[in-house]
Amino acid sequence: MPELHKVIAKLKRHYGEPVLPPAKGPFEVVMWENCCYLLPDSRRAEVFEGLKQQVGMEASKILATNREILLSLAKRGGMRPETRVFRWLEIARITVEQFDGDLDAAIHNLPQAQALRALRQFPNIGGPGAEKILLFCGAGQGLPLEWNGCRVLLRLGFGRENPRNYGAQYKSIQEAIADQLPKTAGTRAQAHLLLKQHGKTLCKDRGPDCGGCPVVEMCGYGAGR
Repeated sequence: MPELHKVIAKLKRHYGEPVLPPAKGPFEVVMWENCCYLLPDSRRAEVFEGLKQQVGMEASKILATNREILLSLAKRGGMRPETRVFRWLEIARITVEQFDGDLDAAIHNLPQAQALRALRQFPNIGGPGAEKILLFCGAGQGLPLEWNGCRVLLRLGFGRENPRNYGAQYKSIQEAIADQLPKTAGTRAQAHLLLKQHGKTLCKDRGPDCGGCPVVEMCGYGAGR
């Protein structure tokens, strides 16, 4: 198993400095996560910016907006736009009813465990997603991973593959990296984004480009191909 900081350093040299999402604060990041379905972040950014400009990134404004305006924006985010509109309205409703319309202040004033539970109430936000939101807001303590990042680390030897139990697999990866985590929320956020990018571009599920991989010499999976 390689050293995680060396893996991240090589990925950063290969891909460059990762760019954090334009969303600021927990509410905007929850909305960012719900802007698109199976589309690149460039389209996600387009939908997000449209919401900011045409509606306003506040729960009360989203609830007051004509549904046709929301639907026209949601159609830019891919399949099932009606479901996307429902999720935006649900995010706004939960924020108003449970957090007095100010999710950011509520989350920043909660202990970590309570903040994570609060965020998991929102559509499309599971445990790792809630951890990622805190991380992007500078408050996360660990290194949350989505499935691309998990695949990269598994192939590098972190954790144990378990196709029948994703939760157990994810836990094994987290245990393997626990004593190697980057020190700050900012560097952990960069690590998250770099691992995700590597999994989407070179270390794909099918047909990975091991010949072009910047960390192939550290990778048992790549060495066996």
